[in-house]
Amino acid sequence: MSGRILIVEDDEAIATGLALNFRLAGYTSSIARDGDDALVQAGDEDFALILLDINLPKKNGLEVLSTLRSADNLVPVIVLSARDGEFDKVAALRLGADDYVTKPFALAELLARIDAVLRRASHVAHTPVATALGDLLGFDNVAIDLAQRLVSNNGEEVKLTHLEFELLVFFVRHPSQVFSRAQLFSLVWGQSAGS
Repeated sequence: MSGRILIVEDDEAIATGLALNFRLAGYTSSIARDGDDALVQAGDEDFALILLDINLPKKNGLEVLSTLRSADNLVPVIVLSARDGEFDKVAALRLGADDYVTKPFALAELLARIDAVLRRASHVAHTPVATALGDLLGFDNVAIDLAQRLVSNNGEEVKLTHLEFELLVFFVRHPSQVFSRAQLFSLVWGQSAGS
């Protein structure tokens, strides 16, 4: 997986500052100034991650996210927003965002969240599981192909985000067990629930 990040941010100072800091942290990046440009760039290039502001010209961030997921583009997305209301966070996560960071944010925290999302995406994509069916898991009418990251239900493909896929695989590997939210954060993503 490459370390190229698409920064979708209409505030030039924030976008330029993020690009500079990402370069210092070892990432390359591109900048999109509005929702339409973000969709064009995301369609033209495979990014490791998209950093997506909600308040954008032309198409807002939630529209961009919805369009990406509707097109089966499951690139990890971290939403950036000045809005800290529960409604916006829930809406973004339900549309398939992998994380939600509220402005203003500490750069160190944002970089840590980016590293965590990229690590989780890479881990799930490249961790084979030894089972009786090789790289396949399943239950009832659901089949999970770990190598291809494909899930099907009754033969019909089910599109999942990185987070959803990780959770599904984790629960299938631990049937009939109950986990707290804190345990899931720790066991699935290797971080505390508050981070």
